[in-house]
Amino acid sequence: MLTAERARELISEYCRDHGSELEISSNPSAIITHWLQSPETDPISLPAGTGQKWREVLSSWDEGSNKRRKISSREPALELEFDVPFPPPKTHRFTFIDLFAGIGGFRLALQRNGGKCVFSSEWDNAAKQTYYKNFGEVPFGDIHEFTSPELSYTDIRKRIPKHQVLAAGFPCQPFSRAGVSARESLGQQHGFSCGIQGTLFFDIVRIAKARKPEVLILENVQNLKRHNNGETFRTIKQTIEQDLGYSFVEDVINASSLVPQRRKRCFMVCFKKKRVKFVFPELAGDPLPLRSILEKRPPNKYTISDRLWEGHQKRTQRNLDRGVGFTAFEADTSKAANTLVARYGKDGKECLIPQKGKNPRKLTPRECARLMGFPEDFKPAESDTPAYKQFGNSVVVPVVERIIEEVLNYL
Repeated sequence: MLTAERARELISEYCRDHGSELEISSNPSAIITHWLQSPETDPISLPAGTGQKWREVLSSWDEGSNKRRKISSREPALELEFDVPFPPPKTHRFTFIDLFAGIGGFRLALQRNGGKCVFSSEWDNAAKQTYYKNFGEVPFGDIHEFTSPELSYTDIRKRIPKHQVLAAGFPCQPFSRAGVSARESLGQQHGFSCGIQGTLFFDIVRIAKARKPEVLILENVQNLKRHNNGETFRTIKQTIEQDLGYSFVEDVINASSLVPQRRKRCFMVCFKKKRVKFVFPELAGDPLPLRSILEKRPPNKYTISDRLWEGHQKRTQRNLDRGVGFTAFEADTSKAANTLVARYGKDGKECLIPQKGKNPRKLTPRECARLMGFPEDFKPAESDTPAYKQFGNSVVVPVVERIIEEVLNYL
């Protein structure tokens, strides 16, 4: 049995030796790794029949002699071994696509409920590397390559596989309170006026129009509902209900009863059936304590310096006196933590863990993974800075799991 990584190498060598559309593609790794997850199909963006050709190449390869051998005319079955923590399921209940995938929080929750991913997209290269380490699949990059207004809906259907669930935590920076404040201070636009990220919601709409999945599951910051006096949210709701003809149900959910973090996010569930009575799960229970996820012997490198701690204290007092701005306090580990944000790795001010006889420390990346509900065998980025950013941008996995359970029960 070939490993998926070895199969990827063999297909890459075959394409180089024989010439292939892969040579002019900006996403050769994404095309090959997507196909290896579903080798019964044709590779995304490549001609019909390419999948059968690649299956024959892999099935005829003899690792012992390091050369190809003859195979029977009967099309061979292809079995691959994925050496990753979360391989594609051998059987599945439904298919889904993972847009603005980050490091795969949505994917973990959907796979745990029997879903199989048939397409993923993420434009941050560091996040794509983390995604690959955990799922054996490199996400495609810029989603505009698949949804550009120059493309017809027929073109989109050729590029995006058929699926039943569309999952998307579309970029929140243009709508978050911090993002709005930062852009306004720089004289930049925010929300749907933000030309790069703010319009990505409409890429979701174009895919939904072309492929008509059974359900859309969307996530964004709580502030999305208040942005631009509610006009942004009204536009989203109107677009889904009137332009797509889908139902629209939303709720702001606090994750603190499932993970020890006060994290409120706006979730939207939209069914192709227009009249539905879907109800979000009620996440009852007391907030979990931060101490429940702390490491017993964290490395000393996470203890902040005297200079940084002194700066935090001075800035906190100054802002308290003015009644404005952010503050930095030692966390009460008997309570849930503050919201983990993408900038956390910069100075850790959102959650400083008290230490006896020492300056407070930052959370470790593993503790951040636990705050977001990621399993222990999840492989974070090797460097701390991208790891903090990636977990801060992610969804809370157990929250999405509960929502998916209710969605599947309803369907």
